[in-house]
Amino acid sequence: MLFTIVIGTMTIPQQLSIVPLYIMANKAGLFGSIWAVIIPGLVSAFGVFWMTQYLQDALPYELIEAARVDGCSMFRTFISMAVPAARPAAAMLFLFTFIAQWTNYFWPMFILGPNKNSMLTVAAATLKGAYFTDYTIVMAGVMLTTFPLILLFAIPASNWFPASWPVR
Repeated sequence: MLFTIVIGTMTIPQQLSIVPLYIMANKAGLFGSIWAVIIPGLVSAFGVFWMTQYLQDALPYELIEAARVDGCSMFRTFISMAVPAARPAAAMLFLFTFIAQWTNYFWPMFILGPNKNSMLTVAAATLKGAYFTDYTIVMAGVMLTTFPLILLFAIPASNWFPASWPVR
C-alpha cells in the first residue's frame, strides 16, 4: 500500500508541490541556498519505482535465502548481493536524476530568489536581451550549460561505481 501511495505522488505536478517545498525550505533556512535545489531532488518517487522494479527482477529471492542460510546478516546480504546487482540501475537513476535536476528551471528560479545566477540553466535564460539578442553570447551560455551533461556521458559508468565494494 505504501508503494502505491509513493507511486501515486508521481501524478502530482511540480507546480502543486512548490508551496509545501518552499515552506519547508524556508523553515530549514535554505532559501537562496543551492542546497534548497539539491536536497529535494535527491529522492524521488520515480527513483523508488525504478529501483524496486529493477531489484525485484534482477535479484531472485532464492539468492537472498541462500545468503541467509550461509549465515549472512540482513545488512551483509544487502551489501554483498543487492548493491552489486543494483549498480546498473543506480547508474541510470543517477543519470536520470542529474539531468532532471540540471535542466529544471522552475524550482531553482523560484527558491534562489535574487541570487538567480547561481544556477547555469537559470543564468543562461537571462542572456537573452529585451530588445536585442546577441546569439553568440546565448550559444556560449548554452554550451556552458550542456558541457557538464556531455562530460557526464563521456565518463564510463564503471568509473562511478567500483566493481568491488569494500565489504568487511
